[in-house]
Amino acid sequence: MDWEGVIEKYKIQLGIVLGGLILLGLGVIFFRLNSADKPKIEIISSDSSQGAATIFVDIQGAVEKPGVYELPANSRINDLLIRAGGLSAEADREWVSKNINLAQKLQDGVKIYIPSQKEVRQFGGPALSTTAGGEVAGISGTIAGKININTASQAQLESLWGIGEKRAADIIANRPYQSIEELVTKAKIPKSVVEKIKEKITIY
Repeated sequence: MDWEGVIEKYKIQLGIVLGGLILLGLGVIFFRLNSADKPKIEIISSDSSQGAATIFVDIQGAVEKPGVYELPANSRINDLLIRAGGLSAEADREWVSKNINLAQKLQDGVKIYIPSQKEVRQFGGPALSTTAGGEVAGISGTIAGKININTASQAQLESLWGIGEKRAADIIANRPYQSIEELVTKAKIPKSVVEKIKEKITIY
């Protein structure tokens, strides 16, 4: 076969094909080099960004490692106890089981106090405060004259303005409280009543 004749006859077509192959090869090389220079884009789901939010909570009393802890925003009291090393040997576990809801979600800036067995026997729960002279000022649900809504008795709660037998029972049934405002949302105490008594009550 006369290859020289064939090449001579189709040299234009062969030139076009060869040029196309060269351009295609250069295009592939350029694309790969250009892709290597571009930074990789990482897509982060909305769940990951939401999980980055944190809160700070203070836990004191009969725990192994009391202090202020940074936790994820959706943490619960049980998570805080785990971070604090759990209850200490002095903790009144019966009081905790009756008054602390371990599944309750935490709020930023709250304080949780775990009483010892001695405190519960002497003062009825985490109701200790000191005066300027260092004397204990809280006994059985009161702190320096304020009623602790987390530990007060039925009679102590009923002594508050606007709180009768039914409302006092509702307050006790919905313990514990992380803020005074939760009397409205959890115990369904009217906001007007809470505003009237908020200077006479405390949560720890």
